[in-house]
Amino acid sequence: MEIGVPKEIKDREFRVGLSPFSVRSLHDRGHQIFIETGAGEGAGFSDEEYQNAGATIVPNARSAWNRELVVKVKEPLASEYNFLTDGQILFTYLHLAADRALTERLIQSKTCAIAYETVRLDNGKLPLLAPMSVIAGRLSVQVGARFLERSSGGRGVLLGGIPGVPPGRVVILGGGVVGTEAARIAVGMGAQVQILDIDVDRLSYLETLFGSRVELLYSSPAQIEAVVPQADLVVGAVLVLGRRAPTLVPRSLVAQMPPGAVIVDVAVDQGGCVETLRVTSHSQPTYIEEGVLHYGVPNMPGAVPRTSTQALNNSTLPYVVKLADKGLAALEGDRPLAGGVNVRDGKIVHPAVREVFPDLV
Repeated sequence: MEIGVPKEIKDREFRVGLSPFSVRSLHDRGHQIFIETGAGEGAGFSDEEYQNAGATIVPNARSAWNRELVVKVKEPLASEYNFLTDGQILFTYLHLAADRALTERLIQSKTCAIAYETVRLDNGKLPLLAPMSVIAGRLSVQVGARFLERSSGGRGVLLGGIPGVPPGRVVILGGGVVGTEAARIAVGMGAQVQILDIDVDRLSYLETLFGSRVELLYSSPAQIEAVVPQADLVVGAVLVLGRRAPTLVPRSLVAQMPPGAVIVDVAVDQGGCVETLRVTSHSQPTYIEEGVLHYGVPNMPGAVPRTSTQALNNSTLPYVVKLADKGLAALEGDRPLAGGVNVRDGKIVHPAVREVFPDLV
């Protein structure tokens, strides 16, 4: 099969769909891989490395997109919509619940769009979302700590504190992979950490990880209202598969936070869980609303592209191999991969996305 890997064009998105290692694995199985020139440079992979792995370097995006299977990292942007074609398989992160325009275009093009984030194992785990969630969770506190610095516009709080001065307060909304990894870093920094979640079993599991180092709270509007105004850093770590994230923190509550506090909403690519949060970029990552710094970069792992690309490929490669070997027939024998299909033959097929856009069904 011909496999295309275009260069990512989202702001400062330096990850790449396939690493040279993945290219080698696919080439050894007889597939042809077409890499847009410079696609891997941001992650530290040169065109020469791809050629040595068996890829053909093509001069522009169209040459990479014009293939049976296209492997990317982020969703197609408006300037890429014309590359979407009938019969093509697109394998990438999509997050369609927050992107009506792309959903409509995928329907029109009849592209078979498979989203990494909705490939779900029988045990409920999300194998292609998990590695980026780990990275985003760890980055969220790292980023939050930086923007709490006065020179970055924050209130000048050191999360770890020092003897005689209390540490900063970190409130994490959601105890899934993102929230767990955020807590891991916050605890390591010495911060006071609270995790809120509606899943009591998950809270019990988190107790086995963190013990008394993290305060574990059942999430409710009253509980959120009690802890958010005391926070130096709030991390939004909410995931509802295939759907928009619920708004847990209204504007009125943001206004009660200390001036110069920071909100990092990892759920921004699904609409965000903070009312005042809007999408930002790596070039312009923050803005101030109600006196609070907001960070809403939807492709946080793009800040560490070499680590992220390798971690993502470790998880996606087995599925790419199946699609390359069998085409759409691979969906028949792989329930998790089939569950990842969001749009096919001009129709929305993923139930969660259908619920978000009932008028498009």
